[in-house]
Amino acid sequence: MGRHATARPRRRVLLPLLALALAAVLGAATWVAVAMARSEPACEPVRVVVAASPDIAPAVAETARDLGLACVAFHVQPRDSLQMAEELSGTAPKPQAWIPSSTLFLRRADGVPASGPSVASSPVVLAVAEPVAKKLGWPRKSLTWPDVLGGAGIVVGMPDPARDPVGVSALQALRDVAKGAPDPAGAYVVLLRKFSANAFDEATTTVFPASENAVLRHNSELADGETALVAAYSPASPSLDYPFVEIGGATPQQGKAVAELKRALLNGNATSAKSGLRAPGGQALRLTETDQRVSVQGQRSAEIPSADEVDKALSQWAGVNASARVQVLIDVSGSMSAPVPGTGKSRLRITLEAAENALHLFKPTSQVRFLAFATEMDGERDYREILPMAPVGRQLTEVDRLRAVRTVPDGQTGLYDSVLDVYRVANKEWEAGKLNLVIVMTDGRNTDPGGISRENLMAELGKLRDPNRPVPLVAIGIGPDADETELRQLVAPAGGQAFLSRDPAKIGEVFYGALGRIAGAG
Repeated sequence: MGRHATARPRRRVLLPLLALALAAVLGAATWVAVAMARSEPACEPVRVVVAASPDIAPAVAETARDLGLACVAFHVQPRDSLQMAEELSGTAPKPQAWIPSSTLFLRRADGVPASGPSVASSPVVLAVAEPVAKKLGWPRKSLTWPDVLGGAGIVVGMPDPARDPVGVSALQALRDVAKGAPDPAGAYVVLLRKFSANAFDEATTTVFPASENAVLRHNSELADGETALVAAYSPASPSLDYPFVEIGGATPQQGKAVAELKRALLNGNATSAKSGLRAPGGQALRLTETDQRVSVQGQRSAEIPSADEVDKALSQWAGVNASARVQVLIDVSGSMSAPVPGTGKSRLRITLEAAENALHLFKPTSQVRFLAFATEMDGERDYREILPMAPVGRQLTEVDRLRAVRTVPDGQTGLYDSVLDVYRVANKEWEAGKLNLVIVMTDGRNTDPGGISRENLMAELGKLRDPNRPVPLVAIGIGPDADETELRQLVAPAGGQAFLSRDPAKIGEVFYGALGRIAGAG
């Protein structure tokens, strides 16, 4: 694990597994040598290989040694859980038992049970550099995730959720933080963007998800001038659960030895005071030396998310990390001037505000173009450009032009022709490596009698769709007159989605939620 330096530049912040793996490897190798030396001369020891996550491997090795089984040589190998999952799916020699850090890794491996009994646990916390924690009120009060994430001047980082279950747990906890906001979907996307905005810079990150065990080990190995970490807990964050699974192909003798080791671990042998691990239920933490920067009290945690929930979270994370190229079509027909009860604003004004706020949800490298549509806005064309395609940063300096948009009092809704033309442009300007989107925001159905028919529109969109160059079409219906059936039919040929905001005052929430889901699908 790295260090937070106060008097000099910090060389590392988190990446504890390398250090933990080294310590575990040394401990395990020493124990195996002793076990072999003590074997009876006339006895050929049965070799039992146990692959274990590096943070629990020392406790597993000690438990195996204390069993004192005759003619059995346990080889406890500290193994990175992701690497082990990949190896188990291949042809490499397999251990007789495996203890990854999380059940999530079992789902990634072939030929192993999908679940196993937990032999220990470690809550996933926000690790906060101690000087930052003090500014936030610690130790006068225990820190929560909202406390920390609402603090000024923090620099957040995130371990890759696609590779590290700590990251997956953090995504679940972030969603819980966002649920109390007036606009939960938008707040969640903002949090994801906050964590994805910076690379996990080892020299500058001051707040990041980590296991409680990693925080404890970091603090126990501090050198002079280096900064400790303070743990902030969340009951919405699933803990690392260290499942024990037996791998097929063991001999009867190996199977008996594995069963004895499993029994001992289930009896709590891996959660001794010096292991820094809790019992599977998150019961009170036992420590040989008190560390006030973590809580020794029992900690509740959320259940391990289902495979579908994990896939959805990872897709959303990948989506907000992708740069986008977006065409946004905004309805300015006469009906958009209708007042929204309780707001003192029109449908158009609230829609424009949602579109402006959404600029902050895209990465700075994203590009956005805004267009307004009604009927005959630019000669015979039913739409006109408000802001040309440009990076988000430039658009944020031009928002006055977006705010100045007004409805066309007698304008009809030239929905079909506008969508088709802009979709053609999006296909022509498609960029690889970006999330290419067309978003249309409207409060009604097509009312342009001289335009293309719905059937012809759908046929043309179907012709333009290219699976190798996807351009999802996102339709957002605003108000009680939005035609859900029409919008769903409209987006289907382009592989898009339709969303409704019957209450125009909630268009922001719907818009952000749509972006999150479409980004995830991308």
